Amino acid sequence: MTGWTEAFLEMMAVERAAAANTVTAYGKDLADAEGFLSGRGRSLQDASNEDIEAWFADIGARGLSPSTAARRRAAIRQFYRFVLGEGWRADDPSRRVEAPRQGRPLPKILSRQEVEALIAAATARDGGQGARLACLIELTYASGLRVSELTALPLAALARDPAYLMIKGKGGKERLAPLGEAARTAVKTWLPLRKAFLPEGAKDSPWLFPSRGKSGRLTPRRFSQLLEEAASDAGIDPAKVSPHVLRHAFATHLLEGGADLRVVQTLLGHADIATTQIYTHVAGERLREVVETKHPLSRKD
Repeated sequence: MTGWTEAFLEMMAVERAAAANTVTAYGKDLADAEGFLSGRGRSLQDASNEDIEAWFADIGARGLSPSTAARRRAAIRQFYRFVLGEGWRADDPSRRVEAPRQGRPLPKILSRQEVEALIAAATARDGGQGARLACLIELTYASGLRVSELTALPLAALARDPAYLMIKGKGGKERLAPLGEAARTAVKTWLPLRKAFLPEGAKDSPWLFPSRGKSGRLTPRRFSQLLEEAASDAGIDPAKVSPHVLRHAFATHLLEGGADLRVVQTLLGHADIATTQIYTHVAGERLREVVETKHPLSRKD
C-alpha cells in the first residue's frame, strides 16, 4: 500500500467517518487497481487516462457484478479527487471513466398460492395472535400498504367497516386504498380481540394494532418477525417473505389480472410511474414462465 493510498483511507475513516467495512473495501479496490497498473509498468501516482480506462475495462471483462464495478469506480474517483485536493497531481486520470449501469433488481414476489398459505398459517395460530397476523397480511395484500402505513392505522379508520381507507403516504400525499371482502372480514374478526393487546392498565388505544411496547402500537420489525414465523409454518422460505414483499405481490397480481399501470401507480402511492413499471417486468416474467411450462406447444418431447 502506497503512502497516497494510506492517506486517502485515513481521510475516509477520520474525516468522513466511513464505516470500517467501507474503508476495507476501498483499500481492496485500490489494491486491485495498483496490481493491474503494475502490469503496465505504472502506478496510481503516474497512471494515465488510458491506464485507468484499461483497468476498468478489465473489471468488466472479469464479469464482476455491476454493484462491485460501481464501487471500484467510486473508489478510484474519490481517490483521485483527494489527490487533486492535496496537490499531489494536477490532473484526474479517472475523469473519463463512465459509470456502469446497474440493473435494477426485480422485487421478490409471492404467488397467489403462497399468499393463501401465509394467511392460512397465520389463522391457524391460537386466538388473538392468529387473528391479528391474518388481519395484518390481509390488509397489506388487499391494499398494498407500506408497513409504516399499516402499523400506524388508527382504530377509527376501520371501526365502521369502510370499503376504502384514506392513507397519508410519503410527502404527506393522500390516496385511497381499497379493502376487499376478505380484508374487511379479517378486520371484523380482529376487532373484538384487540383489547387483549392493550398496554397494561390502558382502557383502550387509538391504534388498530395496539402493543404493550414503548410505542404503544405494533412495530414494523415485529410484523416482519411474525411474517417469518408464518412463512416457516407454511413451508415457505422466510427469507422470501417480508411486509414489502406482500406489497409487491399486491401490485404484481393486479397487473397479471389486467389492471392498468396508472391505476396501480395510484394505489401504491408512487410519485413516478417509472417506479411502478418494475412490476410489469415481474408480471411479464411470470407470464412467460407460465406459457413456457404450461402451453402444449412449448413443451419439449
